[in-house]
Amino acid sequence: MNKLVSSLTSNRSFTLTGILALLMSFALSSCGRTRNADGSLTTAGVIHLILAVYALFKLFQQPWSLGKKLIWGLIIFFFPFLGSLAFLLFGKDK
Repeated sequence: MNKLVSSLTSNRSFTLTGILALLMSFALSSCGRTRNADGSLTTAGVIHLILAVYALFKLFQQPWSLGKKLIWGLIIFFFPFLGSLAFLLFGKDK
């Protein structure tokens, strides 16, 4: 498991994952039904993506057990903005 975590947090893997996630967010945010979108969904999606990827990156760096990391990961995933903010404000070890 430690090998998996170290490979996920390596710079090359993290950069590639971030780029792919950014491209997917742009692709998915342009799938609306109306043509009068002002770009706010795209902006909010990019902000959410950056916040979530940063929170997950910081989560993998914590020296915690797998269970605690899994719980925080699920919180970040199921509560998009609030989960990431909660982890960054309260979950990290100082």
